[in-house]
Amino acid sequence: MARIILDEEAIRRATTRIAHEIIEKNKGINECVLVGIRTRGIYFAERLAERILEIEGESIPVGEIDITLYRDDLTVKTKTKEPILKGTSIPPVTNQKVILVDDVLYTGRTVRAALDALIDMGRPAQIQLAVLVDRGHRELPIRPDYVGKNVPTSKSEKIVAKLKEVDDTDEVSIEQRV
Repeated sequence: MARIILDEEAIRRATTRIAHEIIEKNKGINECVLVGIRTRGIYFAERLAERILEIEGESIPVGEIDITLYRDDLTVKTKTKEPILKGTSIPPVTNQKVILVDDVLYTGRTVRAALDALIDMGRPAQIQLAVLVDRGHRELPIRPDYVGKNVPTSKSEKIVAKLKEVDDTDEVSIEQRV
């Protein structure tokens, strides 16, 4: 049974708070770029960009990154098949403050893959991390700079983030693994 931990209104509030925190920490948005990690991270990044535009009256560049080829959990068997690439499209990152954006932070392996992909695109001045939900259980030394909600979980649970752009609804729920 799923238990909703963030509804549409809570996601909107978290997005607004994170947008304010990004502006405050970076003293504005000059030389900042948002880069969403496929799939839901892209839509969360676009929402953050919309909120930043409302607050600052300036737009922030938004890009998307596909980490398929950078994942360390693809087995040799899987790598022999052609991975499905969905494309990467990011503004120039060299000497920029890049804010990586994802929906759920768990082990840190997705973020590590995104860091590798990002470094292949240029040399950012700084990389920050914004996530809608941090559920703990890190396997790598990765810590988000901006968090919508910290949700301590057990390994028998999973976090399911849904965004209207992909799932026709806005909610984050916690479920038991089957």
